[in-house]
Amino acid sequence: MLSSTAKNLYWMGRYLQRAKTTARLIEATQRMALQSRGKEAEGVVAIFGMDDEFRQRQSQGGRLSDLIDFLAFDESNPSSIISSIGSARRNAREERNNITVDVWESLNALWLEITAKLRGNRAALDRGALIETVKKQAVMIFGAAQVTLLRDEAYNFFQIGSFLERGDNTARILDVKFHRLLPDGNPNTEELDYFAWSEVLACIGAVRTYRRIYRSSLEPKKIADLMMLRRDVPRSVHHCLWMVDMAMNELADAYGTRGEADRLAGELHARVRYARIDQIFDIGLHEFLGDLRTDIATLSNEIGRQFLLD
Repeated sequence: MLSSTAKNLYWMGRYLQRAKTTARLIEATQRMALQSRGKEAEGVVAIFGMDDEFRQRQSQGGRLSDLIDFLAFDESNPSSIISSIGSARRNAREERNNITVDVWESLNALWLEITAKLRGNRAALDRGALIETVKKQAVMIFGAAQVTLLRDEAYNFFQIGSFLERGDNTARILDVKFHRLLPDGNPNTEELDYFAWSEVLACIGAVRTYRRIYRSSLEPKKIADLMMLRRDVPRSVHHCLWMVDMAMNELADAYGTRGEADRLAGELHARVRYARIDQIFDIGLHEFLGDLRTDIATLSNEIGRQFLLD
């Protein structure tokens, strides 16, 4: 496979996952705004590491409407929903022969619908409805990919991009949200904001999943365990790194060679596979997640060097 083809499919997966995660975060933040004291914007932009950019571009920084416009509809923000979907569409258009009609038409229809609405009167725009559209359509695009794409190198590069982005996003969400709710990092607290912790789980669509697994009231340590170490939770860090490792193994078998990216993928998967939540809190959750995110970025760079000629 040409490196340009691998690169397009890898980044198509990353951009689509980024748009989907951002839509979920905005939706959860809108719900939190009904209960909190107006600090929502600060927490969400911190997840993306864009605090300074947000403050510079918003004349009255901190308002929820400013946050939605910045993260969803600001084309000058390369990580916004509109920018991410546009980039994913450009990648997909280059690879029409390597994706199915169902995947392309779902993605193209989402792009056309969003851009048509944004060309209209912004003051009358129903932002909540548009965010919901993005979330639902992204699920349909990923669903179309799962049921129609040929299981070859193209599929594996799409999978690697999607799950690497998802794992990084989940680690960022947990790190920022956990330490905003518990600044001292101590999970053994007697006073717990049930609604706020429910929204942490809602960011990865796992509120009901938590109840099914633990059958108990919300506990910060169990929430961290679910978001990091449960392989059976599709948006957990463990599940994502497991899927990346499997896709890397598929590529290694196809190409008959392994490199540094393969070693890093296996090492990262093993780290979360054999980790225990009590040990992580002994180390420090923030420190553990910081190291993990750094190594995910290193893996991304190594994939670029090994396959994408970056």
